[in-house]
Amino acid sequence: MFARFLKDESGATAIEYGLIAALIAVAIIGGVTALGSNSGAAFNKVAVEIAKA
Repeated sequence: MFARFLKDESGATAIEYGLIAALIAVAIIGGVTALGSNSGAAFNKVAVEIAKA
């Protein structure tokens, strides 16, 4: 019974998929955060230029 438990890899596969999904989520959150701050700065620059006109 113990040897069969050690050979069962279905739990390891689920953990690997979970880790991959978490890594992808972290990458997406980082990209969206960087893109959001850059686009916010661009919109602020446009607003300042419009206010000057």
